[in-house]
Amino acid sequence: QVQLVESGGDSVQPGGSLRLSCATSSTISVISIMRWYRQAPGKERELVAFISRGGSTNYPGSVRGRFTITRDNAKNTLYLQMNSLKPEDTALYLCNAVASSSEYWGQGTQVTVSS
Repeated sequence: QVQLVESGGDSVQPGGSLRLSCATSSTISVISIMRWYRQAPGKERELVAFISRGGSTNYPGSVRGRFTITRDNAKNTLYLQMNSLKPEDTALYLCNAVASSSEYWGQGTQVTVSS
């Protein structure tokens, strides 16, 4: 089983930046896919960033150019750098991983963007 623990969520003003972390219990280099999702009240869970084991990344238009997903294999940690934050980015951010044909989720970290 792969355990995922998110951290770094906070309350920030519009235009601010934040870096989220997802610490894993597994060697991150053997995880096939890692993703960040977000869940806001009244909205469906939304994919916001993707990275493959080979390093390929993808983002939806709502965050492209503002968010960057990276990983540190030595620390077995996934990151989400968020810049130019907007109130609509307010959500619970969740780390997701696919390994050995199984899917794993963290509990999430809250990001709130308000004046």
